Parts: sequence; C-alpha cells; structure tokens
Amino acid sequence: MKKNKKKDDFLAELRKIPIIQVACEKVGLSRTSVYRWKDEDPEFKKEMEKAMADGEAFVNDMSESQLLTLIKEKDWSAISFWLRHHHSAYKNKLEISTKEVDETLSPEQEELVRKALGLAGGQLENNQNNHEQEQSKQLPEESERGSSDPAGVSGRDGEGPKSEDSSDQEKS
Repeated sequence: MKKNKKKDDFLAELRKIPIIQVACEKVGLSRTSVYRWKDEDPEFKKEMEKAMADGEAFVNDMSESQLLTLIKEKDWSAISFWLRHHHSAYKNKLEISTKEVDETLSPEQEELVRKALGLAGGQLENNQNNHEQEQSKQLPEESERGSSDPAGVSGRDGEGPKSEDSSDQEKS
C-alpha cells in the first residue's frame, strides 16, 4: 500500500513539474526506484508518460500566461517573441532569390564543343581502328605459320615450347 501511495504522489508531482529529479525530491524517492518501477511495470510506465505530458502542458500554459503578462506590461522582447511565433508577417524568413541566366551557347562555343567531341570521338574511333588493324595483321601471320601460336613458341603440333633436348632427339 505504501508503494502505491509513493507512486501516486510521484505522479502528482510530475504533473505539476515535469522533471523526474524534482518530483523524486518532493516525494522522497530515488530516481533509481522510479526507473525500476518504469521498467518493471508497464502500467506505471504509461501513467508516468501521461503525467509528463500533463506536466508539460501545464508548464506551457503557465509560460503563455507569463508571456501575456509581460506583453501587457509592454515588454518589447515578449512582444517580439509572441509576434515572431504567432503572426506570419513577423516570422523569421529566409529569402531566396535567383537570377535567370541564358545558358544558350554562342556559335563560337558550339563550334568548340563540336571540335572537342570530334577529337574525342576520333580518338575513340582511332583507338578502335588501331586495335582492329593489329588483330587483322596477326591473323595472316598465323595462317602463314600454319599455327595458332602467334609467337612461334610451340613445338610440333602445338605441344609446347621447343627445347634443346627435343631438337637433339630429332637428330638421333
């Protein structure tokens, strides 16, 4: 029974001031106990969250009341704060402006782009043509040797490189 009274007192304080440490001090509880109850008891956790929300709403109401009192007393910072947060004409604004730029190319620029693309395209085409020409040169040489061994490294019937031993064996 005493535990439930402490929990209820804690929740009542939390509704007044939504700061766990302050509510614990008012009731004579440790924060450890409160967090243990919160972890162990899902119902207490829900009640604690509700009490925190109620406490925050209470503080917001109190703050607005104080702010209105300051406005009535002609406090300029309070007036400015209220207007910046409640009136669209006084809100902080970020103005973004741009200058429209005509991005069409001049005839000289177009010609430079064409030349650059032509050079780049020509290099690509030249590289591809050179590669194809090298391959076509290798093909006739291979057919002349009667082998698919471009370096002439293989021995008879493409069985591997010729060695001095194999040539000696042929002589004997």
